Amino acid sequence: MLGAVETRSVSPVFVGRAGELTALAEALSRATAGEPQALLVGGEAGVGKTRLVEEFRDAACATGAVVALGGCVELGADGLPFAPFSAALRTLRRLLPEELTAAADGHEGELARLLPELGDPGGSDAGDEDATARLFELTVRLLERLAADRTLVLVLEDLHWADTSTRHLLTYLLRTLRRGRIVVVATYRADDIHRRHPLRPLLAELDRMRTIRRIELARFTRTEVHRQLTGILAAEPAPGLVDEIFDRSDGNAFFVEELVASHTCGVAAAPLSDSLRDLLLVRVETLPEDAQRAARIVAEGGSTVEHGLLAAVSGLSEDDLIEALRAAVGANILLAVPDGDGYRFRHSLVREAVSDDLLPGERSRLNRRYAQALEADPGLVRPEERATRLATYWYHAHDPAKALPAVLDASVATRKRHAYAEQLRLLERAMELWDEAPAEVRAGLRPLDYADSYPPCGCDPETTPLRQLDLLAEAAVAARLCGERERALKIGKMALRLLDADDEHDPLRAAWFWTEQSRLQSNLGRGDGWAEISRAQELVKGLPPSAVHATVLAGAAGWGMLRKPGPDSLAAAERAVEYARLVKAEATELNARLTLGTIMVAAGDREAGLAEMHAVRERTTALGQFHEAARAHINLVSALESLGRSAEAVELADSGIALALARGLVESTGWIRGNRAESLHSLGRWDESRAEAERLLSSATSTKPRASAHLRLAQIAVARGETATAARHLDEARAVYGTRDPIPQYTLPLAGIDAAAAAAEGRLADVRTLVASAAEAGFPPGTHRYGWPLVLTAVTAEADSRGLPAAEEGRAEALAAVRRCVRALAAPAPVWAAHASQVAEELARAEGRETAARWAEAVEAWTPLDQPYPLARARHRLADALLTEGGRREEATALLRQVHATAVALGARPLREDVELLAARARIPLAADPAADAPEPESEADAFGLTPREQDVLHLVAAGRTNRQIAEELFISPKTASVHVSNILAKLGVSGRGEAAALAHRLHLLDTPR
Repeated sequence: MLGAVETRSVSPVFVGRAGELTALAEALSRATAGEPQALLVGGEAGVGKTRLVEEFRDAACATGAVVALGGCVELGADGLPFAPFSAALRTLRRLLPEELTAAADGHEGELARLLPELGDPGGSDAGDEDATARLFELTVRLLERLAADRTLVLVLEDLHWADTSTRHLLTYLLRTLRRGRIVVVATYRADDIHRRHPLRPLLAELDRMRTIRRIELARFTRTEVHRQLTGILAAEPAPGLVDEIFDRSDGNAFFVEELVASHTCGVAAAPLSDSLRDLLLVRVETLPEDAQRAARIVAEGGSTVEHGLLAAVSGLSEDDLIEALRAAVGANILLAVPDGDGYRFRHSLVREAVSDDLLPGERSRLNRRYAQALEADPGLVRPEERATRLATYWYHAHDPAKALPAVLDASVATRKRHAYAEQLRLLERAMELWDEAPAEVRAGLRPLDYADSYPPCGCDPETTPLRQLDLLAEAAVAARLCGERERALKIGKMALRLLDADDEHDPLRAAWFWTEQSRLQSNLGRGDGWAEISRAQELVKGLPPSAVHATVLAGAAGWGMLRKPGPDSLAAAERAVEYARLVKAEATELNARLTLGTIMVAAGDREAGLAEMHAVRERTTALGQFHEAARAHINLVSALESLGRSAEAVELADSGIALALARGLVESTGWIRGNRAESLHSLGRWDESRAEAERLLSSATSTKPRASAHLRLAQIAVARGETATAARHLDEARAVYGTRDPIPQYTLPLAGIDAAAAAAEGRLADVRTLVASAAEAGFPPGTHRYGWPLVLTAVTAEADSRGLPAAEEGRAEALAAVRRCVRALAAPAPVWAAHASQVAEELARAEGRETAARWAEAVEAWTPLDQPYPLARARHRLADALLTEGGRREEATALLRQVHATAVALGARPLREDVELLAARARIPLAADPAADAPEPESEADAFGLTPREQDVLHLVAAGRTNRQIAEELFISPKTASVHVSNILAKLGVSGRGEAAALAHRLHLLDTPR
C-alpha cells in the first residue's frame, strides 16, 4: 500500500469559512463545558464541506478533544447498515481502547452489531419489537460514557448516502443526547436532496429541533478564489487566470482545483456547464493505461477498495499495480485511506464520473470479478461487510443464480444487526431475483438458513425448500420492525393472495399472515383487527397443535385482553398456554400466561392472577427474555393500580424501569413510566407524576405512551384549574387514540378526564353526553378503574348544578344514566368501594337528600387508602353537610382545615377556592388558631356581606331572571337591578350570573329564607 504522495492541486491555505469555523469552535467550547452540541453542514458537491471538517478536526485535536470520523458509503443503499457509526466506533476503539471497553461493559454482544470487534452479537429474536431501539439506546449511552471525562467530536460525512438504519440512529442520537462533552457534526450534499430523497424528511425533522444548528456553505467569492489559487500555485496568479477560473468554476472550490490541474496539464478550456464530466475525466485520461485501469476498478468497487481486493481484481502484478496506484495518487485522483489498507477517490464526483463512463458490459464484468475474488478469499474485506458487498457485486454482475443466495445471506446479516430497513430492501431484491434464478438454485435454498419470522410448521428443515412465501413473511416482519407498516400490510396481502392459489394451500401459514395483518390494522388505525384474528382462528380450528396455532390463540387472547376482557378472552388465553406447552414453545407460553394473569385480575381472581404474572416476570428474567419481562412489569404495575395498591405499583415500576433501562428497552420504559405516573397521581404525588409524564413526552418512541402522558398532564391540569392546558393535552391524546379502534383502557380515561375538564368549564351538556355514551357502551370486566372516576365526575357536576334552571332539562335522563353505570360497575377492591360510596352520596346531593352521616361513611371508606385528593373532596362535602345540618361546627372546622392543607399541598386551586368560600360563608378561619375562631353567622348570605335586598336579587338571578324581570318582581328600576347584580358578583368574587347562581346553590346561599 502507498503512503503519502505529494499533490499540488489542493491549497495548503484554508480559505474563507471564518463564520462557519467560528460556529464549530463555539459548539466545541459549549460541549467542553458539558452541553452536547449538534450541527448539520450542508452544501453542494465540491463546495468544501470535507475541507471545513478537516480544519475543525485539527483545531479540536489541538484542544485535546478526541475526534472520530465515519463516512456513509453508496453501498449503504444496498444494505450496508450503520457504516459511519461503525467506522467512528472503530476509531474510538483504537484511540481509547480501555475506556471503550469499560463503557461497553455488560453490553458487548449487543454493541457488537455496530462494532463486531467487541464480540459475538448472537442471533436475533424475530418478535423483539425493542431490538432496534435497544441498540440505539445502548449506542447513545456508550457515547455519553465516553464523553463524560473528555470532549468527543463525532463526525458523520455524506449523509446523502446514508442507509435508513443510519438515519434512524442519527435521529435517535440527536433527539436523546442529553449529557456529555460531545459534538456531533454531520455533513450532506445539498444539491442531491431532491423532493423524494430519503434524507429530506429527516432534515425537516431536525430543523424543528432547536438544539441543532444548521450550516449551509456558499460558493467562494472572487476574492476567495484568488486566495485559493495563490495557495495552490504558491505564487500570485495572473488576473486573467483568476477571472477565467472564477467564471468557469462559479466559486466551487473543487472545480477550481480541477480547472487549475487541467490548466497545468495544458488542457484546452471548455464551458464547465457543457462538459463537467469531461473536465472530471480529463486528468484520469492523461494517466498511464494501468493507472486508468486501476481507477476504473476502484470506481466500481465502492467508496473504498481494499488493496488486496484491488490486486485480485486488477490482475496486475504487484509492481505494476503499485506503479499504477502511485501515478493515480500522485495526480490527486486517488487517495490512500489513512486508517486502513485501501484506496478511494479524492472526491466522489470524480468517482461518479469514472463509473458513469464505464460501458454496461464493462461494469458487469468488473462486478463479477469483484464477486469471484471475494468468494475465493473472504478475508479481503471486513467480516461485517462481506455478505452485503458480495450480494451487491453479484447483483450488479447480473447473475441471478449467484445473486439470489448472496442477497439472502446479506439479508440475514442485516437482520442480526437489527438493521431491518436494509433487510427489507435486500428481501425485496431477492423477490425481484426469484423468478430469474434457475429452479435448481431455488430448490437448494433452505428456510432454516434464511427464514426466521414465523414459527415452524412441522416440515423437515433439511429437505423443505425455501419458498417465495417464506421471503414474504420475512419481508413483512422486517417492514413492521423498521416502521414501514404500510409496506408490511401490502406484503401480507400479496402472501395471502398467493396462499389462495391451489398450489400454495397452507392454512397454518395463512393463519400466521392473518395474525400479522390484525396487528398491522390496529397499529395503522384502520380498525381493531378482529376480522383478521377471527379468520386466523378459523384456519387453525381442528388442526393438530402447533406453534402457529399457539401464536394465533395468544394473539386472540391479547386482542380480547385489551378490547373485550371476559370469558372468551380468558378461554383463549388458557388454550394458548395449553397449546404452547404441548409444542414446547415456551416464549409463546409465557406471553400467553402473562395475558391470562392480566385477564384473571380483571375478572376478579385477583391474587391468582397476580401470582401468575409474577411467575412470568421471574421466569422471563431468568431466561433472558427481557422484552417479555418488561411487559410483565408493565402489566403488573397496571394491575396493582387497578386494585388501589398504588404504592406497590410505584415500587414495582421503579424496578421495571431499572430493568428496561439496563437492557435498552426504550419503548417498554415508556409504558412503565406512563403507569408509574398514574400511580403517583393516585398517591397525591402530583409534582412527581407531572415530572414523570413530561419525561415520558420527551423520551417515548411510540405514540400510545405519549398519549398517556398527555392524559396525565391533562388530569393534573384540570385538578389545578388550568383548563386551557388541560384542553391542549386532551387534544393531543385524542389525536393519537383516534376513533377506529376504541380500546377501553384508552377511551374511558380520556372520557373521564374530558368530562372533568367540561365540568370545570361549566359545560354540563358535554359531561352528560360523555357519561351517556359510556353507559350505552358498557364497562367490560376490569374497566371499573376507569368507569368509577368518570361516573363520579358526572354525578358531582349534576349535584353542583342542582337548582339551576339551565340544568333542569335532561337532568332526569342524566341521573338515570349515572344509575345505569353504577349498576354495571364492579367494586372489587376498597378503592372502588370508596368510589361507589362517594358516587351514592353525590347522587343523593344531586337529588337534595344528602346527609352528614352518609358523607361520614364515604370519608371513612377513603381514609385508609392513601389517596389524599379524593379523601379531601369527601371531607369537603362532609364539612358542608355538617354546617348545613348545624350543631357540629368544631368537627366541620377541623375537616375544612385538613382539606385546605391538602389542596394547598397538591396545588388543587379549585378545591382550595371552594374550601375558602365555604369557610368564609361559615366564618371559619382556616388558620389553626383557636383564638381566631369567629362566631357562626346568622345566615349563610351574611358571610359574604349580602344585604337583604341583594339576597332577594340573588334568588331571582339563580332562577334565571333578567334585570328587567327582577325589576318588575321587586318593583325597582332595571338600572337599580343591574347595580344590585353587579354588587352581588363583586361580593361573591365571580364573573357572571351563571357562575353566581352555581356558587349560590353550592354554598346553600339560597337556603336562607327571603
